[in-house]
Amino acid sequence: MSAAVSRGWPAPAKLNLFLHVTGRRADGYHLLQTLFQFLDHGDTLDFELRADGRITRPTGPGEIAEAEDLVVRAAQLLRESSGVRHGVDIHLHKRLPHQAGLGGGSSDAATTLVALNRLWAAGLDTEALAALALELGADVPVFVRGRAAWAEGVGEILTPVDLPEPWYLVLQPGCSVATREVFQAPDLTRNSAAITIARFYAGEGQNDFEPVVRKRYPPVAQALDWLGQRAPARLTGSGACVFAAFESENAARLVLSALPQAWQGFVARGRNRSPLLDRLAQSATE
Repeated sequence: MSAAVSRGWPAPAKLNLFLHVTGRRADGYHLLQTLFQFLDHGDTLDFELRADGRITRPTGPGEIAEAEDLVVRAAQLLRESSGVRHGVDIHLHKRLPHQAGLGGGSSDAATTLVALNRLWAAGLDTEALAALALELGADVPVFVRGRAAWAEGVGEILTPVDLPEPWYLVLQPGCSVATREVFQAPDLTRNSAAITIARFYAGEGQNDFEPVVRKRYPPVAQALDWLGQRAPARLTGSGACVFAAFESENAARLVLSALPQAWQGFVARGRNRSPLLDRLAQSATE
């Protein structure tokens, strides 16, 4: 194994710059079209390697049971798939809110796969890791690959893209959105027309979940309206966070300074290359 403790592995947030539901498969999974971009803001994970084969999460969110946490499931899946026998204590330091549309759980799982593949010397390549990631969730592969991407299928068909990297203001309106509920909502649009990247650049594309979430979660509607008075605002994922892009950090922070006290928010830079890839490269010299 590598060194006994490896610290500071980033699990960055993502934004969905648009999100169309284009259909539904016979197995119930929704067909999507979206554009993922990372933020230089997110959770961090530390890994303390064990020789006894146990996988634990001594530090993490209290609202998620250790056995159900995606980081534990990711570590178990990697060990089963690669044949390694090592264990690990995973210390998960959360900054991203639960059920917010920022991909926090998916990003944590991806970072666990990537980091432990290196630390356990499991030897899986990126394609193999991405295949494991898909077993954990449709959003997990994009975090494993670490590139801003145009996504189709259930979110697993990824085409890397180079996007502008603006400053984003992300608002947390003080509620969580139940993803399963909005996916099952009878009024969710499930037949949006697919668009091309060129048409997105021309200004097309929306988030099909926004009308559903607006209706069911008034705080999200209020946040969208408030931010929308200052810049074009959009829901990310199935919510609850909303965001807007700005040309400069100062412009984003000026709006943040006027944020109503009931809400929280942060400013972060959009990134086409995930900070996880930089940490992975650094680990080669440790």
